[in-house]
Amino acid sequence: MIIVNYGAGNLTSVYNALKYLGIESEVSSEPEKIEKADKIIFPGVGAAKAAMENLNKTGIGEAVKNAVKKGTPVLGICIGCQIILESSEEDGGVQCLGLLEGKAVKFKNESNLKIPHIGWNQVNFIKEHPFFKGIPNNSNFYFVHSYHPNLNESNVYGTTTYGSQTFPCLIGKENLIAAQFHLEKSGETGLKMLGNFAIS
Repeated sequence: MIIVNYGAGNLTSVYNALKYLGIESEVSSEPEKIEKADKIIFPGVGAAKAAMENLNKTGIGEAVKNAVKKGTPVLGICIGCQIILESSEEDGGVQCLGLLEGKAVKFKNESNLKIPHIGWNQVNFIKEHPFFKGIPNNSNFYFVHSYHPNLNESNVYGTTTYGSQTFPCLIGKENLIAAQFHLEKSGETGLKMLGNFAIS
């Protein structure tokens, strides 16, 4: 299993979470190695523009696209959940990888609503998926983000409500699954999800 290093943060936390579970993984920025991996985790924190510049410059973006096309299981986490979409509103608008139709949008301003959204929130599973097998619906997960996915409901597996806004936080299609929240910071429940991905 390869953890993609494209200049975004939080890679060590994901690596350590997998190690805790007894799952072998490797952090890599080599496009060829990424494309040939049996499974890929595409994590990270940071800005969409900087992430996409790095992905385009290094060829990692193309490697991830090719891996998805050939059926490799791919898991996106946090910014990795946003840049798999067609675009992001961040930084005045950024073209993303286009693995799923849709875009990342900023939370609407509400009185008493703090942005970024930081903290624990319940996730409502709206469709079944092996990724969250054995995890109770409305379990809590840890979020840190100002933007969130906006896409067709057919590609949404779970939602979260923050303030009055309900947004997709688990998205995917076929061999691609992505979480807006941080699995590696979500305690035993997040670790269970990582483990489910590893054995899927």
